[in-house]
Amino acid sequence: MKQSRHGFFEPVDRAAFSIEERTDLIRASTSTVHRYVGEEERVNPLKLDEVREVVDAERPEARPEGFRFIDLFAGIGGLRVPFEEIGGRCVFTSEWDRFCRKTYAANFPQPAGTDHVLAGDIRPWASEPWKIPDHDVLLAGFPCQPFSIAGISKKNALGRPHGFLCDTQGTLFHDLAKVIRHHRPSAFLLENVKHLERHDAGKTFATIMNVLENELDYRVRCQVISSVAWVPQKRERIFIVGFRERAISFEFDGLDIPSGEGPTLGAILDTKVDPKYTLTEHMWAYLQSYKEKHRNAGNGFGYSLFGPGDVARTLSARYYKDGSEILIDQPGNRPRRLTPRECARLMGFEKPGQSDFCIPVSDTQAYRQFGNAVVVPVVRAVAQLMKPHLNETLEREGRMPMAIQGELALPEPGIAAE
Repeated sequence: MKQSRHGFFEPVDRAAFSIEERTDLIRASTSTVHRYVGEEERVNPLKLDEVREVVDAERPEARPEGFRFIDLFAGIGGLRVPFEEIGGRCVFTSEWDRFCRKTYAANFPQPAGTDHVLAGDIRPWASEPWKIPDHDVLLAGFPCQPFSIAGISKKNALGRPHGFLCDTQGTLFHDLAKVIRHHRPSAFLLENVKHLERHDAGKTFATIMNVLENELDYRVRCQVISSVAWVPQKRERIFIVGFRERAISFEFDGLDIPSGEGPTLGAILDTKVDPKYTLTEHMWAYLQSYKEKHRNAGNGFGYSLFGPGDVARTLSARYYKDGSEILIDQPGNRPRRLTPRECARLMGFEKPGQSDFCIPVSDTQAYRQFGNAVVVPVVRAVAQLMKPHLNETLEREGRMPMAIQGELALPEPGIAAE
C-alpha cells in the first residue's frame, strides 16, 4: 500500500533519524530508503509498525504532540502567529520575496538545533513535494492568478484530460494542489482577496473549489470576513478551510466576531510622528488637483482623509507611492501617511501602544509587506474555530493536543483586546 502523509517514514521524520539510521531500522539499502521517501515503492505495513515501535522505544521524546503546519506564500507570517498560539509548530516556510523573508526571519528566529527551512520559490519544492516535511495543517495566502480554462466538454471531445493537472497548469495554485495531493494534511487554511469569487467571471473560484472538493477529496467551507470588528480598517478577505476527514463538522457559523462598535483609528495612531511622514507641498498639491479633476468628471478617484474617530479603507501594497488611500488629517498642516509601525497595528501584528513586531526593512518595503498581509486577529478567530476540529483529528490518531504556553484570553470587542 502506498503511503503518503501517514507514510513509511512519518514517525522517523518526526524523530529526526538520518538516512543512515533509517537503513539500519528497516535493514535495507540506502537506495531503497530513498525510493521509499520518494513514494516509488510499496511498503509493507508490518514494517511500518516495526519502525514505529523502535522510534517509541528509543526516542520517546520524539512522539508527536500537537500538530505540525507549513506556511506557504507566507509573507511576513500573519497566518503563522495564530496557529502557533493554538499549539501548532511550523516545520516549513516558503516565501519568494527576499525582503519578506528578512522580516519573517527577524520575527520567527529558529531555535537552536532545528532544521526548519525558510524557502524561496515554492515551485521547485512542489515538483518534489516529498522534500517538504510531513505536516498536519497547510497554511497558504496564495496569489490569485488567471487560469487558462478550455471547456471541459471540448477537452472530453478531444480526448484530453481535465482536472487540476490541466486546468490550473502554470499557476501557483497548481503547485499548492500538488503539495496537498502528496501530503494529504488533515486540514488546510487558504486566504485570498474577496475578488477571488468573481475572478474571471467566477471560473477561477469554481476551478479551485472543484480541485479541493472533488479531485483532492476535502470537505471545504469558505467565508468572506471583514476586519472591521477587530481593527479600524475595512478589509474583506476570503478564507477557505478544508478537512480531509468528511466527518469533521467545521462550519464558519460559529466564528467569534466581537460585538459592539469596532475600533477606530485613534486606537492605533501615535501622538508624536516624524515630520517625514507629512506630505510635501508638491505631493499634496498633486493629490488635490488629481481628485478635483476626477470630481469634475463625475468619478470618485482621489485621496481619502481620515481622523482618529474613523475607520480606514483597505491598506494596499501601493501605499508607499503616495499614501493616498489612507491619509491622516493634521489640522493646521498637510496630511500625513501612516507610519510603518501604525500599519503593523492596523493589520493586528501588534497591540496599540506596542512596538514589538520587528521591521528590519525600509519604509517602502514595510508598506508593501503590510499591504499584502493578512489581518492577524481575523486569522486568530478562524484558528480558534478550527482548533477543536484539529484536536479531534489528533485524538483519532491517538495523539494529544500540544499544551499551549499560557492561556489565551477570549477576545474582547475592538483591537485593544488583540
